[in-house]
Amino acid sequence: MSDYPVTLQALVAVARRAGECIMKHYGDEVAVRYKADESPVTAADLAAHQSILDELIALTPGVPRLSEEAAAVPWAQRQAWTRYWLIDPLDGTREFIARNGEFTVNIALIEHGEPVMGVVHAPDLDETYYAARGQGAWMATRRGSPAPMLLAAAKVATPRVLVTRSHATEALTALLNGLPAHEAVRVGSALKFGRLAAGEGEFYPRVGPTSEWDTAAGHCVVAEAGGRVLAAGGQRLRYNQTPSLLNPDFSVAAPPCFAWQDTLP
Repeated sequence: MSDYPVTLQALVAVARRAGECIMKHYGDEVAVRYKADESPVTAADLAAHQSILDELIALTPGVPRLSEEAAAVPWAQRQAWTRYWLIDPLDGTREFIARNGEFTVNIALIEHGEPVMGVVHAPDLDETYYAARGQGAWMATRRGSPAPMLLAAAKVATPRVLVTRSHATEALTALLNGLPAHEAVRVGSALKFGRLAAGEGEFYPRVGPTSEWDTAAGHCVVAEAGGRVLAAGGQRLRYNQTPSLLNPDFSVAAPPCFAWQDTLP
């Protein structure tokens, strides 16, 4: 088992404090600006980003950090990283703007291209999903004790397919139409990873652009719960392997739907 630079509970605390920063802005009139890729950013994104960076610098000063809000790290520099923090301080900014609660704080520790620690925290819903390789996957609220998550292999009569709420495409619609009978459930942000790991869905296909910070924390959670995250073509989804920080198409599956991952060519 890896010698992690922080405990899982310490990382959960970092994510929750970032969530508190986000919630201070949640009832405000939201001022939105758009980045070059047309993705929105708000004061809440920036406040959570600063909170996480400040805490991780204090906790792990020697571990590099890559955040959606500070992603301009040259490839020549980051290709030498064997361990680093990968952060999305507010995943689901569109859900935050829509005030539907389905936004998350995502923090992952990457080692040699794979996520080995991850926290997905939904502050408005009070749902925190977290995991570390060799330590299992857990779900917690502030009011209750942490509960372990371990996915069952038993077949499901009508599998639930978790579908992006804000990024539907014709390609995704075509893929869904080609699946066996299922129930489509729309969920925003990396919350889909947490819900699947908690047994509230069996399959999550993603066709279209996502960034590595969108997926890494949830990837760790699902993997430790017994699920599987694969890139199209059946390859492992890996991180910091190329100059681009965009993921290929991918799918996430609980054991009853592992065979469905063949639907992504």
